Amino acid sequence: MHKKHPTSINFITDNLISEFSLIDRFFKRQTTNPSVAQGIGDDCALLSMPNGYELAITTDTMVENVHFFAGCAPYQLGHKLLAVNLSDLASMGAKPLAVTLALTLSNVDKNWLQAFADGFFALADRYSADLIGGDTTSGPLTLTVTALGLVPTGQALRRSTAKPGDIICVTGHLGDAGLGLKINQGYDCKQPDAALNRFNQPEPQVVFGQALIGIANACIDISDGLVGDLGHILEQSRVGACLDWEALPLSTEVLAYIENTGDWAMPLTAGDDYELCFTVSPGKVDAVTFPYTKIGFIEAELGLRLNKSSNIQPLGVKSFEHFS
Repeated sequence: MHKKHPTSINFITDNLISEFSLIDRFFKRQTTNPSVAQGIGDDCALLSMPNGYELAITTDTMVENVHFFAGCAPYQLGHKLLAVNLSDLASMGAKPLAVTLALTLSNVDKNWLQAFADGFFALADRYSADLIGGDTTSGPLTLTVTALGLVPTGQALRRSTAKPGDIICVTGHLGDAGLGLKINQGYDCKQPDAALNRFNQPEPQVVFGQALIGIANACIDISDGLVGDLGHILEQSRVGACLDWEALPLSTEVLAYIENTGDWAMPLTAGDDYELCFTVSPGKVDAVTFPYTKIGFIEAELGLRLNKSSNIQPLGVKSFEHFS
């Protein structure tokens, strides 16, 4: 993490830990990736790119009471903060390389920081993603990660390359994280643990993303809801699509939620699933070697439609959007 002049840091806690001590104690570790020539400890990190690869870069910010509830478990928060960025790398088929971390903290709680760092590094270690820099400052709790990954030159998965006739597929289940949000907001679920875990501690589909290189025509991760994220593929590829409601992979708990509330649109619009939505030509679909579900087709006619009980109608529901 970049160490600014001490006068730029205006918080010294009751247990007397400075910015530099915070970084050294909780976040400075030995790097393990040979592409990292310089990690934490200088004004910039230094990376060397292996021949035949491009660098994929993504940034996500999480703000208290916008992206996560105040008082949520710091271990899960550390995991989720990194997971949402690794999910972006996964959607382009990139292998994680390194990350930076910027922390804005209203106060410094050593126990909170240790649990947060434990959750963060437990996931980082699974994918050999080195923490190579960042920043710390004082203010309302805001967390930002920039993640960097490697993808073979010219082979990154994109949103703009879906083709009419492609099969639309997704990994995992849809709507479980959305149900977890509903539970946090007061919905009474008889078996809440799985949905809460999906909301609080999602799993980025890193391995599956890399496995789609050379197979999928287009790909995106489902962060803001299937309708919105698939919509990005449709817009950038200049195509349309029809989804099959009966084919959607929904858990028992999500199906029970729909039956109890009538809110059938929730699994289409709820965010935080962090599954992959990808399109693949019929001739290549058998080459997909991991579990997935076919949920519809890409069509030449623009727009998004839903086939629900053999009744095809335009799908007018919207996913989450900032500033809407």
